[in-house]
Amino acid sequence: MTICKNHELNHKTMLRKIRIALATLSLLLITLLFLDFTGVLHHWFGWLAKVQFLPAVLALNVVIIITLILITLLFGRIYCSVICPLGIMQDVVARLRRKKNKYSYSPAKNWLRYPILAVFIVAIVAGVGSLVALLAPYSSFGRIVSNLFQPIYLWGNNMLAGIAEHYESYTFYEVDIWMRSLPTFIIAAVSFLIISALALKGGRTYCNTICPVGTVLGFISRFSIFGISINKDKCRKCGKCAKNCKASCIDIKTMTIDKSRCVTCGNCLNQCVFDALHYVPNLKASFNTQEESTTSAASASANEVDGNRRAFLASTAMLTTTAALAQAEKKVDGGLAAVEDKIIPERNTPITPPGSLSARNFAQHCTGCQLCVSQCPNKVLRPSTGLMNLMQPEMSYERGYCRIECNRCSQVCPTGAIRPITPEEKTSIQVGHAVWVKKNCVVLADGVTCGNCARHCPAGAIQMVPSNPNDEYSPLIPAVNEAYCIGCGACENLCPANPSAIYVEGHEVHKEI
Repeated sequence: MTICKNHELNHKTMLRKIRIALATLSLLLITLLFLDFTGVLHHWFGWLAKVQFLPAVLALNVVIIITLILITLLFGRIYCSVICPLGIMQDVVARLRRKKNKYSYSPAKNWLRYPILAVFIVAIVAGVGSLVALLAPYSSFGRIVSNLFQPIYLWGNNMLAGIAEHYESYTFYEVDIWMRSLPTFIIAAVSFLIISALALKGGRTYCNTICPVGTVLGFISRFSIFGISINKDKCRKCGKCAKNCKASCIDIKTMTIDKSRCVTCGNCLNQCVFDALHYVPNLKASFNTQEESTTSAASASANEVDGNRRAFLASTAMLTTTAALAQAEKKVDGGLAAVEDKIIPERNTPITPPGSLSARNFAQHCTGCQLCVSQCPNKVLRPSTGLMNLMQPEMSYERGYCRIECNRCSQVCPTGAIRPITPEEKTSIQVGHAVWVKKNCVVLADGVTCGNCARHCPAGAIQMVPSNPNDEYSPLIPAVNEAYCIGCGACENLCPANPSAIYVEGHEVHKEI
């Protein structure tokens, strides 16, 4: 009998170790997707972003959606413990609190979970990207990593690049570290502090009260085939399992487990010294022991009673949306003189990346995860500061322009907000058109010869023409052929005037030329 118990305990421990190993690997690789600025890792592990639940739904990836639903129906909410990076991050933070037996049962907060889910669905349909970005778990994780951890990663890379250069090695190369959006940075910091505080205190409180993906999977997991069940004949109500349940879903008084909140972490299994907890098919009427043969439910849903104070208001992060624009930085040109960054022009229509089809399509599919922003090698993408599409990326050309040969943002986007395109297809997509501002042009304001915009236009959409049509020797000024312009921003970025004498105005609907 002792041998059987030891074998069962080893089996439970093995299941938990496998879950922890897979979760660790998943968290590490997904984090590296946001940290890596070379794009190399996406060739191997980019699929990890696309198997996230919400991105798969928005991309209408039927295969992944059905697979995740089947996994949940089979094993319960194991997605939240193995695949979701925000859920795994909460487990890591919770481990920092070494106190054992730190949790306790609390009833489900359905009065909070389902209204938030309803608001979330309405926000997706209406294209209110700011709400989607705030509530989506994968987006919250991406925002935290790209804003808080990537600068540290890049700083370390630059240190290695400096050391390598000293030894005449170019294994590493330096990259700019800059503030893409102050509001997004503040929201990322506040989100990280709130989620971490909840994880330290209550484990998976965020997952089971706020997260809309957790609510959906929780509803599906009620019908899962496998689940953790309590053998009521063996249970002595010691409460050790409930004190180690980070989902707070084990009600030891009624000896039931709320399957909608259980994330199948296995932490409770090896805590029971009476062998009363098992991960078994829920279709079994009872455990096959010599002492029992009567039918009993393997697991019953916990009473959904309102109470407990661990819920928090989802609108907390929204308080930061009125923060100021990113503060201007100084950069050194050639080590000789400090050159101020270009002034951002006021565009009537924001510019969305090539492949996003239209502003509306982009708003309805983008979750603001910041993956494309962190991956853009040309420093063109930055989070929007607009209230309706807060944190969704938009194009701006103060630090670079959208190069024709680059299509990385379309390759890494997991939601279908930016459709995959080839460099050849990109040359015919018009995301906006250039507009010349006469009063800013150095040709007329300073009386100098320029033509920078025409020389660097990859589409040949800008020609230099006499400023006086009746005098062919008059100063040459740019004339934009809107039919050829694709809105890449090379002219705006390379214009010597500040503010630029030529800028790109976005198109609500992209055109093919």
